[in-house]
Amino acid sequence: MEVFIVILVIVLLLIIPNIKIVPQAKSYVIERLGSYHTTWQNGLHFKLPFIDSISNKVTLKEIVKDFDPQPVITKDNVTMQIDTVVYYSITDPKLYTYGIEFPVSAIENLTATTLRNIIGDLELDQTLTSRDIINTKMRAILDEATDPWGIKVNRVEVKNILPPRDIQEAMEKQMRAERERREKILQAEGEKKSSILIAEGEKESAILRAEAQKESNIKIAEGEAEALLKLKQAEADGIRLLKEAKADEAVLKLKSYETLSKVADGKSTKIIVPADLQNVVTFGTTLKESMQEEKK
Repeated sequence: MEVFIVILVIVLLLIIPNIKIVPQAKSYVIERLGSYHTTWQNGLHFKLPFIDSISNKVTLKEIVKDFDPQPVITKDNVTMQIDTVVYYSITDPKLYTYGIEFPVSAIENLTATTLRNIIGDLELDQTLTSRDIINTKMRAILDEATDPWGIKVNRVEVKNILPPRDIQEAMEKQMRAERERREKILQAEGEKKSSILIAEGEKESAILRAEAQKESNIKIAEGEAEALLKLKQAEADGIRLLKEAKADEAVLKLKSYETLSKVADGKSTKIIVPADLQNVVTFGTTLKESMQEEKK
């Protein structure tokens, strides 16, 4: 009985440690007698004691590596510091385990050399404005180079581009001058628009004043013409009424006296009183002569 218990304990000690559970997004590379045997995916697995061994535990999640700044030289011989961020994932745990020694260090060195080659074909201004082109070229080159290692490069980003201090100062001065130039242009355009608006306002104001004066003169002339027309109409009506009434000689003499008194009260410098007021026609002629003399 004791021997059975001992054997059971030994068996349990051998079996339990060799029962493995692979978690999600993990893979285990298994070797049997020192050679690659299989790759375990997530789930429950059992390995043979003293025969199978776990060579490597590989994560299948996307990995982010931020590499230190690397000195690079542009086509126009400007030395600058550029640091990159690489996003990659392991697609084949076997190749990742046996394909290359220290794969992360290999990716870092490959990134540095690839970056130097790309920047060497660009000038300073192109380097500062061509981040997308640099990222795309680096991703394509790194993805192709790391494929035999079981690694897929998903994305490469240029994080910082640091030119020399004197270049930075020159760029800052250039940007400051450009901003001042744009400010002066905007100010000049604003003043120009303001002057145009003021001139247009004065023009419209002058036109409105002229139109108002024109309308006023027209109204005054129309009023004078209407007054003169009514006066003449009243005179014609008076004459017509006298004719219709068949006024006698006494009435005509009275009207003649009234007219004579109006002429005397006016500005006439020459007054002619006919001797015979009975002759209305003669008096009318005399009155007409007096009016013409006054106009002269």
